[in-house]
Amino acid sequence: MSIGIYFVFIPFPIIAAIMAYIIVYSEWVHHYPSKKEPRKMALETAILTFIIFTAIMIFATYIFIH
Repeated sequence: MSIGIYFVFIPFPIIAAIMAYIIVYSEWVHHYPSKKEPRKMALETAILTFIIFTAIMIFATYIFIH
């Protein structure tokens, strides 16, 4: 049961990272003439968001199970 609940929470950090990428990219694309810099910043933000949400989900799952 404890391993199964981790698989339930897998989509949430992925969705959060995708949404963070879309939001950051759409905001920063207006400020740069090329699309390279906004993509890089959006990807960095998406990776950080994924790491943070994954850590929160693991911590919350650990707290609720134990």
